[in-house]
Formats: sequence, C-alpha cells, structure tokens
Amino acid sequence: MSTSAPGGRTRTPTVFEQQREELVREIAVGMEEVLQNINRLNRNLEGIIAVGNEFSSVEALWSQFENFMGRAGEEGEGEGHAEGEGQHDDHHDDSRVEESGRASATGIKEER
Repeated sequence: MSTSAPGGRTRTPTVFEQQREELVREIAVGMEEVLQNINRLNRNLEGIIAVGNEFSSVEALWSQFENFMGRAGEEGEGEGHAEGEGQHDDHHDDSRVEESGRASATGIKEER
C-alpha cells in the first residue's frame, strides 16, 4: 500500500506501518469474534432464565406446601405440650441443640 508524500511522491509504507496495519486487522477480527461469542452467551443465558421462570409456579406450590406443613407441625407441638405440661422432653431439646450445632459447624443456616 503506498501513500502520497507532501511533495507529490508516493512512498511505500515502512515495516512498522505494515505490522501495525496487520495487528489492527487482527484486533478487529478478534473483537468481532468476541462480539459474536458475547451474543451467543447472551442467548444461552436468556434460554436458561426462561427455563428457570417455567419452574416459578412449581416453586410457589412447594413453598405453600412447606408453609402449611410447618404450621400443622407447630399446632401439633403446641397441643402435645398443653396436655403434658408438667413433663419435659429432654431428648427432643438435646436433638435440636445437636442439629443447630451441626448446622453451624458446617456453615449451613437452617430456617425454622
């Protein structure tokens, strides 16, 4: 590739200019590939999110079931303690302490 010099003469590009133009072309091709890969990644992420959104109704149903079962279990525990108020279940309390200690030792938090 030749360029025109101020005096009207044409000059050939130097080795530096040739290498620079080649590197600029390589960078442009690389940036185009990056753009294509980002677009592909975006489409894949959108597909994953769409699949996740399809399970939102199932998750809501399981949450309702869990909440219902938790309330039913709390009501059952309350009735059991009301009948035998004078009695205390040490084993039951020890197992809860042991479970909470195990959960905190592993770094897992339980919701109760």
